[in-house]
Amino acid sequence: MALAAVVRAEAPLPPRDPLPPLAAPRGPPEAPPGIAAPPLRELPPLLPGPGIHLLHGTTTLGFKVAHGVVLAVDSRATAGSYVASQSVQKVLEVSSRVLGTLAGGAADCAFWQRVLARQCRVYRLRHRQHASVAAAAKLLANMVYQYKGMGLSMGTMIGGWDKRGPGLYYVDSDGTRVPGTAFAVGSGSPYAYGVLDRGYHPELELEPAFALARRAIFQAAHRDAYSGGRVSVYHVGPEGWRRVSCDNVAELQERYGAERDGGE
Repeated sequence: MALAAVVRAEAPLPPRDPLPPLAAPRGPPEAPPGIAAPPLRELPPLLPGPGIHLLHGTTTLGFKVAHGVVLAVDSRATAGSYVASQSVQKVLEVSSRVLGTLAGGAADCAFWQRVLARQCRVYRLRHRQHASVAAAAKLLANMVYQYKGMGLSMGTMIGGWDKRGPGLYYVDSDGTRVPGTAFAVGSGSPYAYGVLDRGYHPELELEPAFALARRAIFQAAHRDAYSGGRVSVYHVGPEGWRRVSCDNVAELQERYGAERDGGE
């Protein structure tokens, strides 16, 4: 500091030239003749938010029983009013005793659940035991919470079996994590809840529980245009997870229709 002061004292800096006067402000540039696109400054402002409006629908459900957790899903993927696929796998394996369902944006759900599966494998290698259902759900909620408000679309259920018994959690893209005994997620969930409310209780045996889950997804697919394809039922118990059944919605309609006609 002192050396700089001496140098300035011996060799003072020359005075600066005054700045030239500013020119008169000009208006927005006019589009040259023959060009249809407007100038850049005349474009409308961007809409707030991520700028993506997702149209999606599905039906997934899960509930706890005495012998584990039952999950059931449909298999239809839609892009607005267009049926994009009838064979989407909406249940992903997190670990040998934990499963996750997909509802919302297919890419968001599949990506984050695969990241969760990787973290659960790392947990098992480090601690020599499986991550609990609560820990898996908490880890997923913490990861997606960092991207809250950035356009993620995800509503998933994490269900499985650990040393505490059956566990079921709902996790969405806002980082919400809710434990419960029964959930239905997706555009067809009101119809699925109507069937669950009539026949569900926590002490259901496995076969009636499978039939109830299958019937609930079928009713949602029958009433909701965004749900359909196949009805898949899964069970997670002390020995791990297994797929119980996979039935086409059209075949179930014939089966239930024959049962109704026979009952009359």
